[in-house]
Amino acid sequence: MPAALPPDPIRRFGLIALATDLTTERDAARLMPEGTALHVTRIAFDNPTTPENLRATGPRLRDAAALLVPDVPLAGIGFACTSAGAVLGDDLPALIGDKRAPISTPAGGAVRAFRAMRVEKIALMTPYLPETTAPVADYFKAQGIAVVKRHSLGHADDRDMARLDGAAVMEAALEADHPGAEALFLSCTAISALDVIPRLEARLQRPVLSANLALYWSMLDQAGIAAAGPYRLMTVRTW
Repeated sequence: MPAALPPDPIRRFGLIALATDLTTERDAARLMPEGTALHVTRIAFDNPTTPENLRATGPRLRDAAALLVPDVPLAGIGFACTSAGAVLGDDLPALIGDKRAPISTPAGGAVRAFRAMRVEKIALMTPYLPETTAPVADYFKAQGIAVVKRHSLGHADDRDMARLDGAAVMEAALEADHPGAEALFLSCTAISALDVIPRLEARLQRPVLSANLALYWSMLDQAGIAAAGPYRLMTVRTW
């Protein structure tokens, strides 16, 4: 009979990503600290990124969650789609159906962060079509976070969103900003925003959250693990 194994020293997290997402795992590699591991599964997604297609991800989530290292304890589970998480809203935990760990989404993580930072008014930048931006803004409003300005770039395919370079993200973020906003949220896990956030925060003198930054911060924070990085959010703790 083999000898008993020691406790697993790794804090393990699960992630459900869209089949078309080109960015979220790369950002996770930068944001998840030593001593953690991220186990990823994907679900089919049909572009364009419309509310109807986003809602169709719901029935695919349970089977995907079942593939996240079955029977292994997890410290957190993330769903890496801002707009689908907003469209599915309160139905999401039941649709995922995995009770091993708290579930985080980018928009939900952003709400947790804004509440911890006492932010009540935000500006919203999205790469989406306007009809896809609307439910994201509505989600924040329903959570008591006012969106004082929104700016959408009008892309329909999340693979195109992933190809926006830093200059394009910076320009769109500045266009979305508003003097009445206390923070800026850059929606969509497909966009590459980590490199521009420190420059935006220095220029705007307020917190700037990207979808992936909010998602991975929320997963770590709910597990009581300190996050790190050159971002204002990474100094925030709720434990």
